[in-house]
Amino acid sequence: MYFKLSSIRITLQQIKYIIVVFEDLKISTPILNAIENMGFEYCTPIQEATYSLIRSGKDMVGIAQTGTGKTLAYLLPLINDLKFSDQKHPRLLVLVPTRELVLQVKSEAEKLTAYKDVRIEAVYGGTNIKTQKQLVYDGSDLLIATPGRLVDLVMTGVLRMKDIQKVVIDEVDEMLNLGFRGQITSIMEFLPKRRQNLMFSATLTEKVEIIINDFFYEPEKVVIAPHGTPIDKIEQLGYHIPNFFTKINLLEHLLISNSELNKVLVFVKSKKLADLLYDNINTKFPEQFGVIHSNKSQNLRINALNRFKEGVHRVLISTDIMARGLDIHDVSHVINFDMPDEPADYMHRIGRTGRADKVGVAISFINEVEQEFQMEAEKLMGKHILLLPIPEEVNISEKFLRDEKAVPFDKDYLKPIKKKKVGAAYHEKSEKNKQENSGSPSRKRARRGKAVPAKRAKN
Repeated sequence: MYFKLSSIRITLQQIKYIIVVFEDLKISTPILNAIENMGFEYCTPIQEATYSLIRSGKDMVGIAQTGTGKTLAYLLPLINDLKFSDQKHPRLLVLVPTRELVLQVKSEAEKLTAYKDVRIEAVYGGTNIKTQKQLVYDGSDLLIATPGRLVDLVMTGVLRMKDIQKVVIDEVDEMLNLGFRGQITSIMEFLPKRRQNLMFSATLTEKVEIIINDFFYEPEKVVIAPHGTPIDKIEQLGYHIPNFFTKINLLEHLLISNSELNKVLVFVKSKKLADLLYDNINTKFPEQFGVIHSNKSQNLRINALNRFKEGVHRVLISTDIMARGLDIHDVSHVINFDMPDEPADYMHRIGRTGRADKVGVAISFINEVEQEFQMEAEKLMGKHILLLPIPEEVNISEKFLRDEKAVPFDKDYLKPIKKKKVGAAYHEKSEKNKQENSGSPSRKRARRGKAVPAKRAKN
């Protein structure tokens, strides 16, 4: 069944001069005390616009730029209204695409419930399912999960979804990109029919609209900023760089010459290139680099992320697994070592810096093939990336990886193939080597001087 989204659209101009403190909302004292401990005083626009709407019980879709506080926007009203219960099965469910985001949401929820008795559990893939089965069996009020592991636990029978009252799907577009559509559909069918559905994301695609139309009932749509609007506090710079190894040389130069690059996220397009970059640069900056991607074990990923958050590592190399949802404070620079082929992914990447009230810098290294991706990102934002010349100190490498050169279009590939001319070396075959149509077996024997048997007379 199709339900048309009703909309509440709030532009940045409308909210520019509106300042709402958390005390202005109807929030319980224990939650207010926890918010104060977290260092927050003012609501972000998405938090202020969705708080009362979520508490009303209506289905809702919230769209806002990355770094605007969407996690707290749904945790705050859900936890504020959660009543004490000793039942085992969870009443609140939050779905997120990655293990790292599960742990981050759990951390924020635990801070928010510092003065309230709420049982919070997190389940995700890549770890022993038996341990997580025990956690689920022991009971929880709020369950945070990745879709794949949640389905696994439901199928074992240890997790029952009959008491879920409210479900949040966070970064649903990324879940669909990661191939979780089947799991999301299964989960929504496992849930009781009487529930509240909430969705938060920075983008709204056609695939996401299908999920909304299939499972949400007359949802309110809250749009804080139009899709593709750049974050004004982020300075966007770029270099046209010929190849991978020149990009390494430029990265080395920037890290040596600019002390302001003190907490840097470097995004690459693949796990293989992440490891290759790390192997080529780590020895030149010992104990300053970490690397994180889905081929790393869970412990290595968590340790690399924590070292970067705590400032032990100056630089963290990552694939796009880090671009969605993770909140790392005080990232000074985001470097797109490779330009992403999807403009929305560019927005998510650069949104890791310039968060809250801080400014940030995004620098993109763009080879010839990636210049098309640059133009698509600029078209989405309605803003150009400021291109800078390569510093003279940077050595230009002549070594290219396989996919770094643009493939020229061959205009002659449709023309008929010309027959080869016979050269001076051509000669006729000898009579002995010439092949003829040999015909029937009897004719063969006749040519070899053998007798041919007469045909047998018919009776």
